[in-house]
Amino acid sequence: MNTTGSPALRVDGLGVRYGALVALDGVSWDVYPGELLGIIGPNGAGKSSCYDAVTALVQRSGRVLLADRDVTQVPPHGLAALGVKRAFQQNAFFDDLSVLDNLVAVLGKRAHPGLLGSVFNPAGAARRRANASAYAAEQLLRFGVPSDYHGMSPKEIPYGVQRMLSIALAYGGGATVLLLDEPAAGLGGEDMAGLVRLLGELKKEGVALVVIEHHMELIMAVADRICVLDLGRQLAYGTPAQVRADPRVLEAYLGKAA
Repeated sequence: MNTTGSPALRVDGLGVRYGALVALDGVSWDVYPGELLGIIGPNGAGKSSCYDAVTALVQRSGRVLLADRDVTQVPPHGLAALGVKRAFQQNAFFDDLSVLDNLVAVLGKRAHPGLLGSVFNPAGAARRRANASAYAAEQLLRFGVPSDYHGMSPKEIPYGVQRMLSIALAYGGGATVLLLDEPAAGLGGEDMAGLVRLLGELKKEGVALVVIEHHMELIMAVADRICVLDLGRQLAYGTPAQVRADPRVLEAYLGKAA
């Protein structure tokens, strides 16, 4: 983790309202390249609203900066083009495509030359698709999706592998910032160990990770810093040790201070 330069992503004073309901109120945090920031909190704390606000899926107040560039007004597809990628809590796949073709489908121009390229340079277009398929197969292996599953429909593969596939699809051809919403949901044993390995590898490559997670043992083990939300407000922000010792956090989770 390198915290000497600019954060990969910084949010400043994020606020979200749904009519009279305040879902998020003045939340600020940042995440550096090669760092994992955990976002935790009780149910209804505003965690998903925070992600929706960061990725411009809801109207919000505050600012979002990507490597010191103000991207507050950039729409969701524009953020993805800049390297801000997100995996959702619920798996979402193209069930009529194979696992391999699911990943090829999200590679954009790397895999798809467009109409003119296909018409006027069919050999080049075929090479591009072949190279994209080879790249997709390598990426799937890297993300913990064994080759035995590449030709299957996503709905035919085990749940744990589906979770890894959803992360691979979010990452696509690369990400500067990767936001994951409860990646450990329903995982255990080997699947959990595989997730921990993958998160560690992505950090080493300099990806800035922001992870919403209810699995407290996992987030305390892998996070460099943690932002705790409660009722839409930022309750605590610091290292896992600092957050674990904060009486406000204990009260929010357990209903009493230590």
